Amino acid sequence: MRLTEEQEELRSAVRSLLTRHEGAEAWRPLTEQIGVAGLAVPEEYGGAGGGARDVHVLMEELGRSLSPLPFLGSAVLTAGALLATGDKAACGRLLPGLAEGGSVGTLAWAEQGSWDPEAIHAEAVPGPGGAWHITGTKEHVLDWPRVDVLLVAARTAAGVSLFDVSVDAAGAHRTSVVTMDGTRSQAQWVLDGAEARLIGVDGDGGRSLAQVRDLACAALAAEQVGAAARCLELTVAYARDRVQFGRPIGSFQAVKHRLADAYVLVESARSAALGAAFAADQDPGALPRAAAVAKSVCSEAFSAVAGEMIQLHGGIGITWEHDAHRYFKRAHGAGELFGSAARHRARLVAGLGLTRH
Repeated sequence: MRLTEEQEELRSAVRSLLTRHEGAEAWRPLTEQIGVAGLAVPEEYGGAGGGARDVHVLMEELGRSLSPLPFLGSAVLTAGALLATGDKAACGRLLPGLAEGGSVGTLAWAEQGSWDPEAIHAEAVPGPGGAWHITGTKEHVLDWPRVDVLLVAARTAAGVSLFDVSVDAAGAHRTSVVTMDGTRSQAQWVLDGAEARLIGVDGDGGRSLAQVRDLACAALAAEQVGAAARCLELTVAYARDRVQFGRPIGSFQAVKHRLADAYVLVESARSAALGAAFAADQDPGALPRAAAVAKSVCSEAFSAVAGEMIQLHGGIGITWEHDAHRYFKRAHGAGELFGSAARHRARLVAGLGLTRH
């Protein structure tokens, strides 16, 4: 599995911009100069018409820099959910702004710490004039200072469905949540009879969410690989420079073994993440399994390598000034986002028709 020359050029361009523009200020140049917000949006809606492998490249670079940008929540989850519904009217209304980057979207999905459709208890009831009204609480909603498009998963008499809710609708309240990972903002949305517009077919939201979950897991796996690779890169550099007992600590056999093990973890995770991206583009039927593998493998690899980064940096690795704790916190948060590694292994077991003992 190899990326194209154009995708490697995309990587170079994104890395260059992220080097020059830090944090939230990188969103505008990335969207205006490279068009990242519409990377995987079809051209008919103003996007670049790229695929999961293009998203993979971008997410690796965002993970490498622990970027706080809203690409995952807006360009992957929100745009992906719209496309998955097949609702051309909703796509035509909402996707051009998202693809341009002028508007930012989020998908309010999880409840009680679970992204499984069975856990959705927010209720949507029909009202006069074709409007719906949603009541419920949504957690772990990826946040950004200005959210313009809010998609909500709620349960109707027909089953789980997707809705468009105005961010300033009466009865819709957003509260920022303090999380361990300060580089990825989250919010809680409380909906109390908030007016909503149905997107797609009533009761078909579970299918759309399953598709979005797999694309999101593939994208997040790429981010985890980029971050883990950066952890290893920084740790190797430190091991070369840090001298103890008259020698660089990287010359000690025990340190070499740990760095070699970390390298194996990173490269194994990279293969799993690429496998999910290639499946999304070339064999969608294989994506659910590939995405579950990628999310499981990459979550555990990133956590392990981030932990080694702290251990091998010694005392400086636990200081507030060093970046090690930021990678460790991102590893923890990303590992739980869209379901834990154990949850995705359970998906694999169920998909293979095996029984866990």
